[in-house]
Amino acid sequence: MASKFLKEFREFAVKGNVVDMAVGIIIGGAFTLIVQSLVKNIMNPVLGLLIGGVDFANFFVVLKEGGTPGPYASLAAAQEAGAVTLDYGLFLNAVISFVIVAFVVFLLVRSINRMKREEAVEPQAPTDKACPHCFMTIPIKATKCGHCTADLSITETAAP
Repeated sequence: MASKFLKEFREFAVKGNVVDMAVGIIIGGAFTLIVQSLVKNIMNPVLGLLIGGVDFANFFVVLKEGGTPGPYASLAAAQEAGAVTLDYGLFLNAVISFVIVAFVVFLLVRSINRMKREEAVEPQAPTDKACPHCFMTIPIKATKCGHCTADLSITETAAP
């Protein structure tokens, strides 16, 4: 009984979908680290310069003062003092990260869809033709037109 259970579990665990999903999760985690670094180390300093040298991570509102009364120079100082804060700067960082990830995923999916469309547009042999007498569409292998009843085997051999 236990060996059957282990055999079923092994088949489940090594199925292509499970392995593909695991690889996707691992790549997604690594990609998340890259995006977080892009936002924190590149985007936020540039945006901070544009809005006067302020770091988004230090945008917060004190809801309740801590043991040491404010004002607090940074979010870390407020949290160290035990203040209750509304950290909207960190939320802005998360929104920027989401927008960047969504945009990159959009570009990736768009590229994959284009490749699929290019594969699907392979030329196919025609399946229909026009009757030389009535010009109606008929199957390419037809020897007699179903519309005008013309004998196509005679006209095709007689045509130049």
